[in-house]
Amino acid sequence: MRDIDVRRVLAAELQRRFRGASDTLIIHELGLCSGIARVDLAVVNGRLHGFEIKSDSDTLHRLPTQLEIYGTVFDHMTIVVGPHHLQTAQRMVPSWWGVIKAEPGAPVSLLEVRAAGSNPSPEPIAVARLLWRDEAVALLDKSGHGKGIKSKPREVVYRRLVEVFPLDELRCLVREQLKAREDWRSDALRT
Repeated sequence: MRDIDVRRVLAAELQRRFRGASDTLIIHELGLCSGIARVDLAVVNGRLHGFEIKSDSDTLHRLPTQLEIYGTVFDHMTIVVGPHHLQTAQRMVPSWWGVIKAEPGAPVSLLEVRAAGSNPSPEPIAVARLLWRDEAVALLDKSGHGKGIKSKPREVVYRRLVEVFPLDELRCLVREQLKAREDWRSDALRT
């Protein structure tokens, strides 16, 4: 069982689950923290839910770094693992992460082991970095806080966003901007 086998079934399940929900976007390989990492699948609607796939043909070597990065950004997070990695992954991921077991077969079957909870400590600057620089500047302009920011480096722009907007409002604004973005690669799917 390979990553692509699990990804196809998971993407189809997410599309089925959110079919008809016009406010939902499913993104393959969402870049995080200015491109430092990518999550396999992300669902953007009233929350930001990431899905990381670790099939039996994968290793868990990168998981500690991914845990750290994903924990700064997502409202909810789920790891989807093959039976070989299930016990180890359950010990590694925080208790707020969901766990789905991917069973080999034709097609792969998915079994929820633990539902995802809410992230207790997202980092505002990491959430802001989900925006492209011009999107962040536009949000600041719209809110009346864009003066003197247009020529500044993107990290300064992101810090201004964090200063201006409380975390809950920033998270909502970022989700709305991600859903409104038109220039996604072809693998971003609207439901």
